[in-house]
Amino acid sequence: MTAAALSALWSYWRRNPIQLFTLVAGLALATALWSGVQALNAQARASYDAAAAVLGEGRFDQLVPRVGETIPQETWLALRRAGWQAGPVLEGSLRAGQSRVRLVGIDPLTAPGSAGPVTQAGEAPLQAFLSDDVIFAHPEIAEALAATLPQTVVEDPGLAPGTALTDIGVAQRVLDRPGELSRLILEETQPRGRPPLDRVAPGLVERPSQQTSDIGQLTDSFHLNLTAFGLLSFAVGIFIVHGAIGLAFEQRRAMLRTLRTLGLPLRRLMVLMGLELAAIALVAGTIGVALGYVLAASLLPDVAATLEGLYGAQVSGALRLHPAWWLSGLGIALLGTALAASGAFWRIARMPVLASGGARAWAVAAGRRRGVQAAAALLLMLAAPALLAVGEGLILGFASLACLLIGAALLLPSLLDLALAAGERLARGVRPAWFWADTRQQLPGLSLALMALLLAMAANVGVSTMVSSFRLTFEGFLDQRLTAELYASTDGSAQAAALQDLAAARGAKVLPILSIESRLADRQVEIRGLRVGPSYTETWAFLARDGDVWDRVAAGEAVIVNEQLARRADLWPGDRLTLAPDHRLPIAGVVGDYGNPNGQVVTGEDLFRDLFPEVRATRFGLRSDDPEQLRQALVGDAGLDPGQIVDQSSLKSFSMGVFERTFTVTAALNVLTLAVAGFAILMSLLTLAGMRVPQLAPAWALGLTRGELGRLELMRAGVLAALTLVAALPLGLALAWMLLAVINVEAFGWRLPMFLFPDDYARLGALALAAAVAAAVWPALRLARTPPSALLKVFANEA
Repeated sequence: MTAAALSALWSYWRRNPIQLFTLVAGLALATALWSGVQALNAQARASYDAAAAVLGEGRFDQLVPRVGETIPQETWLALRRAGWQAGPVLEGSLRAGQSRVRLVGIDPLTAPGSAGPVTQAGEAPLQAFLSDDVIFAHPEIAEALAATLPQTVVEDPGLAPGTALTDIGVAQRVLDRPGELSRLILEETQPRGRPPLDRVAPGLVERPSQQTSDIGQLTDSFHLNLTAFGLLSFAVGIFIVHGAIGLAFEQRRAMLRTLRTLGLPLRRLMVLMGLELAAIALVAGTIGVALGYVLAASLLPDVAATLEGLYGAQVSGALRLHPAWWLSGLGIALLGTALAASGAFWRIARMPVLASGGARAWAVAAGRRRGVQAAAALLLMLAAPALLAVGEGLILGFASLACLLIGAALLLPSLLDLALAAGERLARGVRPAWFWADTRQQLPGLSLALMALLLAMAANVGVSTMVSSFRLTFEGFLDQRLTAELYASTDGSAQAAALQDLAAARGAKVLPILSIESRLADRQVEIRGLRVGPSYTETWAFLARDGDVWDRVAAGEAVIVNEQLARRADLWPGDRLTLAPDHRLPIAGVVGDYGNPNGQVVTGEDLFRDLFPEVRATRFGLRSDDPEQLRQALVGDAGLDPGQIVDQSSLKSFSMGVFERTFTVTAALNVLTLAVAGFAILMSLLTLAGMRVPQLAPAWALGLTRGELGRLELMRAGVLAALTLVAALPLGLALAWMLLAVINVEAFGWRLPMFLFPDDYARLGALALAAAVAAAVWPALRLARTPPSALLKVFANEA
């Protein structure tokens, strides 16, 4: 009996290959989008882990400068003589061809246990460190580094992308930083009785291992956003699977009733159907994982460019296979199938043996379920604002967003049913009334595909609104900030002095760019010193201010903070911020700083030089009425290289380039979700086409031609897509608001103003309508070409 039941179940798929293709393709696409995103995240995190593994970062406490970025080597020697077990680290960046290299120097004899020079280069690391000027480098940069430096460069695949490791003495020579250290790594076990840190090295502060700066923590928001889009794409695909399984169940009612009547136990029937779906899920999941690998490989260069541009994180451009993500792909395929089939299995368990299998009975049953579904939808949509009211955080923000989207999707069939019922009531004539009634009857079979279309369209509206609002705001922000006509970098104090003298002689205004990294309000921030003048006072726009901001900053009586620091540390105008042990100043203003994930504090130039006298300006903004002539003079008279001078337009173009790369991945995922939604409509219409013949035959017999029936099918798809678009627009705008006002604030620390772009929405609507109509062309042609004999067979048993 079991073998016969399996044969009967599988025979359905042999007779309905399109439905089988729908199920496999939908699940494969959903799995591909999810596993592709997981592969991107896994590759990035593997690169972060490799970078941290160079020195065992995150596992050891560290000593870092209280102020500034460097530690004198004498300080380390004093600590060693006092009994402190600490290994020095020097870290810096250098250019090798077109690559940026992170060069890390360590002392292998004093480095804590697992933080030593562990490599996979096939050499004797310790001997090479002690006896030769050797640099171990990741294979992607080894050749360029060897062509740039005189030292011996050895390829080491165990290092992070863009990273090179060497002895600290070699690093000091290569980076031209003699006697400087970046930080000290502490042994886990320290001698008892050693003198306290503030007595031996008062300029250092101990940073516990769990507070160690980790690029993975900084980029968590980026990866969480990618994961959210992957889940949204997976949800769109699962709607296809749910629809295919639901249609298969409704079409197999008679078969299931027959198997039950012949004596097959209900439990065994459900087990066999579960095994059938599990086998299909494994095949589709395998295909999906392979497609996800291709998708991830194509998007990885843009992701790597985004992470480097925004966070300075080096991610390998070669995608590696990680068991975790392909196993998760198969697991999510099985889980998604189980979720999609749960409703059908519930109905099987409750289905009477002699249950009706007619299409009208299906529509009536769907109508009964629609009330429960609408109630659940309203509860979810009420939960969305409630979650925002009870707390903060990125997880709660995404949970609220999920409630809003899922609730709206569940509510869509009820809204469409009301709209179609209104059309039916307002219809004048038999043909329009039949069209609206027939469309309403087809709604249960198309509702899941339309939900997928709703989510895809809302995601496109929301993300395009966010990106366009960000672009508009970011361009205005750059116009405000990039006020100088030229920006120049110098190689040292002599060149900097020559630049300032030449600029003053030619009547140009010099704006020194003074900055230093420090830790304030328990956060790593950048402190900048500005020469207050019209270049800043006439262009900077404040989000919050207290009194005459610039006068107070110029006098050294107050500071400005950016929005990121204000939100994360809860510091607003009127609050006080400790810059140094004897300098605690009020905050006079909060300024927008879009595109920067880090905190920033702005002081007047005089105060900055008093607090950090060791910092010398090597970068300058230059205001000039004739920037091209000034550029030529800087190259010819001040000895600057042309590459050291950047004009305003080039810098703005570079910044906008980073911005565009940031949203390449999300734009690609949006296009894919819309394509998947169009595929869902196509597959649903194809599946329903065979079921429609008994319903269309009476209309054909009453005088409608097959061509007219095909055109009505196209019109039906257009009407349903248009109604879905009407529902998607407000949902997409609500999504955009949540992305800008909730998700963006929690993820990046700044809130963007929201702008509306009607032209973009009109283009998106036209694209969605075109996709829906295009998806309906094939099913409409099949119906229009249905042989008259097939239509006449419907009446074969009529008396």
